[in-house]
Amino acid sequence: MTMMKWAAGLALGAMLAAPAYAQKKYDPGASDTEIKIGHTNPYSGPASAYGLVGKTQAAYFKMINETGGVNGRKINFISYDDAYNPPKTVEQTRKLVESDEVLLTFQGLGTPAQAAVQKYLNDKKIPQLLVSSGATRFTDPKNFPWTMAYNPNYQSEGHIYAQLVLKQYPNAKIGILMQNDDFGKDYVKGFKDALGDKVSMIVSEATYEVSDPTVDSQMVKLKSSGADLFFNVSTPKFAAQSMKKAAELGWKPVHLLNINSTPVASVMIPAGPENSKGTISVNYGKDPLDPQWANDEGMKKYKAFMAKYGADMDPNNSLSSYGYGAAQLLVHILKMCGDDLTRANVMKQATNIKNYVADLSLPGMSASTSPDDYRINKQFQLMKFNGERWELFGEIMTDTFKATN
Repeated sequence: MTMMKWAAGLALGAMLAAPAYAQKKYDPGASDTEIKIGHTNPYSGPASAYGLVGKTQAAYFKMINETGGVNGRKINFISYDDAYNPPKTVEQTRKLVESDEVLLTFQGLGTPAQAAVQKYLNDKKIPQLLVSSGATRFTDPKNFPWTMAYNPNYQSEGHIYAQLVLKQYPNAKIGILMQNDDFGKDYVKGFKDALGDKVSMIVSEATYEVSDPTVDSQMVKLKSSGADLFFNVSTPKFAAQSMKKAAELGWKPVHLLNINSTPVASVMIPAGPENSKGTISVNYGKDPLDPQWANDEGMKKYKAFMAKYGADMDPNNSLSSYGYGAAQLLVHILKMCGDDLTRANVMKQATNIKNYVADLSLPGMSASTSPDDYRINKQFQLMKFNGERWELFGEIMTDTFKATN
């Protein structure tokens, strides 16, 4: 063998022996220069308060792109308005997949909206990643392996409220306001399951549709039932309405409010601080309004980001801090993918997160996932609204509740 042939053979052997991860792999939506991310959000309609989430995420990805991108690739964030309307979500999601050819969908918001596209995305094996919902159906790897939720499980959150009731308010008469869809039903199922044989504590239940103009009649019904503890499973617009109406009726129950309706700027203040004071909920992230985080490094990074990239948005609105946290986690997952930007690898990395700590995670909290446990946020802490901001109380609780469909 000549020296030239020997050298060529050696080079070929080295190439064949090179590790697989050195090879770039792409599915539609990814290339050497770009990663296409699809997103739907209610920028209009009854849940338009959540539009701030998408706006913050667009700003976050702009920051990432201006600072080198993800492993050298720019994020192309394609976000459409679905008005919290499932048929519109279907239309926009099909457009993202079939016309825009995104690599994955990210943070689609709303239980009914995302439920409407879940089978479609799973059938096409496109990641439905970090869904902005805590519905149990979005953390079901056996039936929907391409879907992963970002929010804590709604049934588990309902379970925590029930535990609080049994411990602190064992003689309460409970009234429930519930949005009449999967979102509301999941919360109430978890709450009732955890009450167990004490479910008779519930004396009244009232439901509303997202198309309803108000929940005034439902609040009249709950007050007249004699309930002295109010479990409020509503979205922001209706949560603010319910607190105003309760005050108008002179009804002052213990108030438990689901985490989705806790933003101070868009719910608690519009409801009237005197009406929302004393409300109890849970959290799993640092509240931008809480002065105890003023010198926290993670909060400083968030506030600096908002000052530069979100100057037209309120940095103290928890919807912005929520959007920031979800976007930061997506970038973490994409970085873990390296040069293998296939949809299968995106899900592999997303389901193998280990002890991830975000800028705005509460101290002592971290996120881990596995192929048989897709839940991102399994830890949270109780909090109470003081009329200006939320104050944490009690210890960090880890969700060990077995949610069921």
